[in-house]
Amino acid sequence: MNEKNHERLDAWIDAHFDEEVRFLQELVRVPTDTPPGNNAPHAERTAELLRPFGFEAEKHPVPQAEVQAAGLQSITNLVVRRRYGEGRTIALNAHGDVVPPGEGWTHDPYGAEIVDGRIYGRATAVSKGDFASFTFAVRALESLQEKLKGGVELHFTYDEEWGGELGPGWLLKKGLTKPDLMMAAGFSYEVVTAHNGCLQMEVTVHGKMAHAAIPDTGIDALQGAVGILNALYAQNALYRKVSSQVAGIKHPYLNVGRIEGGTNTNVVPGKVVFKLDRRMIPEENPQEVEASIRQVIADAAKDFAGTVEIRRLLLANALKPLPGNKPLVEAIRQHGKAVFGEDIPAMGTPLYTDVRLYGEAGIPGVIYGAGPRTVLESNAKRADENLVLEDLRRATKVVARTLYDLLA
Repeated sequence: MNEKNHERLDAWIDAHFDEEVRFLQELVRVPTDTPPGNNAPHAERTAELLRPFGFEAEKHPVPQAEVQAAGLQSITNLVVRRRYGEGRTIALNAHGDVVPPGEGWTHDPYGAEIVDGRIYGRATAVSKGDFASFTFAVRALESLQEKLKGGVELHFTYDEEWGGELGPGWLLKKGLTKPDLMMAAGFSYEVVTAHNGCLQMEVTVHGKMAHAAIPDTGIDALQGAVGILNALYAQNALYRKVSSQVAGIKHPYLNVGRIEGGTNTNVVPGKVVFKLDRRMIPEENPQEVEASIRQVIADAAKDFAGTVEIRRLLLANALKPLPGNKPLVEAIRQHGKAVFGEDIPAMGTPLYTDVRLYGEAGIPGVIYGAGPRTVLESNAKRADENLVLEDLRRATKVVARTLYDLLA
C-alpha cells in the first residue's frame, strides 16, 4: 500500500490531535450512567459535535416501551454513513453507555481532566475514547481526497452495558445496517478476535418474615440464599479445571455482583434477591451452562422450606472468529507494529462485547481501539478511569491506515 499516504494520514492526525482531545472531553462531560440509562441526551450532543465535521448522524430512537421494558430510560442510536464508491462497507462501533462512577475517585468522573498525559473520566477508555479515534480516523481518511472504494459507517450505540440488544442488536434487527466488516471499540496493544460469552441470572429466594424474637415462626430467606451462594461459589473451583484453547482466555468463572433483601435487623428476612454473572469460554454451550447453573441451585435448595425463582437476565453468546476478518486483522497488526513499534497479537479476551451481535449476523469483526494493554490499567469500571493520550493518538493512526488499505 501507499506508504506516503500512510504518512499523510499520520500527519493530519498529529495536526488535529488537540481538536480530537477536545472532542473527547465534550463527550465525557455528558453523563451516561447505566443504570438509570438516560442516554438519548448524549446521542443528541454527539450528533451536534459531529455536524461541524460534515458528518450528519442519523438518529434512531428505540421505542420507549422497549427501553422501559429493558429497565432503562432512553436510547437513541446513531449511524453516520460515508459512501465513497462501489465496494465493501466497514462499520466502526463504539458504545456511549457506562457503568455509574462509584466511589473512590480523585478526579471528577465527568470533568475530562488532563493530568500528566492522561485524560481522566468515566468512559475515557471504554468507550467514548473510540468515538474520538473512529471519528478522527475517518476524517483523516477523507482528508487525503483520494479515490476510495466502498464506505464507512460509524455506529455509536447505547446499550453495551445492558447486553447490546437495543444497541447494535436493534440496528441489525431493524435492517438499518448490514456492513461487510466491522471494528468495535477496544484497546491498542492487541486485536481481539474472540471473547467470552456471558449468562446473567436473577435468583429470588422466598422465605417467610417473622419477628426476630420468635424466628422459628418464619422461614429465613437469607439462610436459604447462603446455601445456594456457597454451592455456586464452589463451582468456581471446578471451573478452573476447564481451560480454553483461545489465547487470552483462561477458564469459565462465576461472580455474584448484587444482593439485597430483608426489611430490618429485628426481622427474619422473608425475601433475598441476588444477581449472578457466569462467563462462558468460546468452547462452552450456553444452553448446557444455564441448565447446569439451574441444577446447582435446585440441588442446594432441596432442603430449604421456602421457594426459589430463577430468571434469566442476559444470554450473550461468545464471539468466535469468522473467516472474513482476516483483512482487518492483518492490516491492524501491520500498522500497529509500524505505529507502536511492537507486535500487536491477535487473541481472545475474557470480556463480552457487542461484537458478538455482528458475528451472529454473519458480519466478520474484530475489537481494536484506543487504550492500554489491560482493562486493569485503564481502571475501566473503577475509580479514576483514564486513557493515555498517546495511545489515543497512535490508535487513531492505526485505524485510519487500516481503513485506507481496505478501501483504497
